Amino acid sequence: MPTATPTIPRRSPKRGYDFIVIGSGSGGAAVTRRLVDAGADVLLLEAGTAGIGIAELDDPAGWVPLGRGAYDWGYDYAPTDHVMGRTIGIPRGRVLGGSSSINAMMWYRGHAADYDAWEEAGARGWGFADVLPYFKRCEDWEGGESEWRGAGGPLRIERSPDPHAIALALIESAAELGIARIDDPNGAQNEGAALSNFNICSGKRWSSARGYLWPVLNAENLAIMTEAEAQSLRFEANRCKAVRYVRAGIAVEAEAAQGIILALGAIDTPRLLIMSGIGEPGDLRRIGISVKAALPGVGRNLQDHPLVRAINFRAQRPLGPVRDNGGGSMVNWKSHPSLAQPNLHAFPVQGRSATPELAGQYDLSADGFAIGVGLMRSRSRGYLRLLDAGPGAPMEIQPNFLAEPADLQDLVDAVSFVMELAHTSAFRDWFAGFAAPGGKLDRRQAIAFIRSACSTFFHTCGTCRIGEDEGAVVDSRLAIRGIEGLHVADASVIPVIPSCNTHAPATMIGERAADFLLQAA
Repeated sequence: MPTATPTIPRRSPKRGYDFIVIGSGSGGAAVTRRLVDAGADVLLLEAGTAGIGIAELDDPAGWVPLGRGAYDWGYDYAPTDHVMGRTIGIPRGRVLGGSSSINAMMWYRGHAADYDAWEEAGARGWGFADVLPYFKRCEDWEGGESEWRGAGGPLRIERSPDPHAIALALIESAAELGIARIDDPNGAQNEGAALSNFNICSGKRWSSARGYLWPVLNAENLAIMTEAEAQSLRFEANRCKAVRYVRAGIAVEAEAAQGIILALGAIDTPRLLIMSGIGEPGDLRRIGISVKAALPGVGRNLQDHPLVRAINFRAQRPLGPVRDNGGGSMVNWKSHPSLAQPNLHAFPVQGRSATPELAGQYDLSADGFAIGVGLMRSRSRGYLRLLDAGPGAPMEIQPNFLAEPADLQDLVDAVSFVMELAHTSAFRDWFAGFAAPGGKLDRRQAIAFIRSACSTFFHTCGTCRIGEDEGAVVDSRLAIRGIEGLHVADASVIPVIPSCNTHAPATMIGERAADFLLQAA
């Protein structure tokens, strides 16, 4: 279902709108579309460019270099001893569609228990039975509608029509080691090996911008301002009334009669709140910002999935052209049979994959392939804090990867399992030896390897979590606690990181946010 390349109509800024959405990523695009469809007058602000018709954004095989490129914010996780003092880059989309325009295009919602855990953590009404209809609403799944999947929604979701042999070998090798093949990791069960679900259609990326926003670009009740960076929020008494943003060097203020929705992501939503005086009072005063609302949870509870990037193998022959997103399949399994759900996740890489530090330690010059492996039930928690008060001021962003010893042990088990996969008959025609690491590892060696190879899935979340306790930032209807007219619709509200890529949960959050706003209007 290819869509003709559109343009964003030029619209003169107005003083007021019904709603203002700040950020056009997975959550922001969804909430914008549903508000526009309902007839509301909406302003959507995006700090990046439109990115429409840009070949490198459309090409599924070319997504990796987009990190640190023109469409990336260029953020970093701060170093710790747990990762050998390394700085870890966090690709975050600065373009219409946000990170959905530069990510690996994975559509994966994890396990039902992930969302029941949200409910247990204080997010009332966010159990799996509550959120499944909203996941289905997002989807245009190639297999059609079912109890578990949706059809006719804005986001096209497909499996590879011609998977790479390495992707198929991963599924077969996992089966040899006792892990079941499953048809759909977004179906009734996610434990097992399967072809991945992609936001790809006719060989092109199907971003949130393409799915949610392109069909309504010409709607008279939607104004999209790209290259418009929000600077602060303005309040009247206890109500958020307006946002101040800069576009083409000119400061502009826009008011919202019914509400402002923050959808800047788990880094920039808390940053804008802090810049506007909402956060932990001591942190605000430290950088000279007056306290508007004392919410100590802003910027706390930061979570991400640690990725071991990656186990590299020498190949018997060249792999040929990259297909799909350079992967194509996944394996989800338990580090111990007693666990209630899978906690480990692996995927193939059609080529080499390594952190700069790992690439400096091993010879990766020969033809090769890799398997990335990560912990999807990570326990470590971190934080985000501003180091200054000015626009664009530096931040300390700290996930505390590997701070919890149990996280490290799970990854030791995961690396051992992945190295066993290479010895199965499924990889017999491809495996020509280990490249990084160079061979079997004892526990001490495995820990050193993991610390050097630890990277990020860029699933940053949790920094404005839903809940009812003093550390919560939004209530169960995504309203900022103690402030009227201000809501959040992105991955920052996630209380407990789900065992999946965060694009699907963030989109679901945007869908629910729109319902909450329209019900209150």
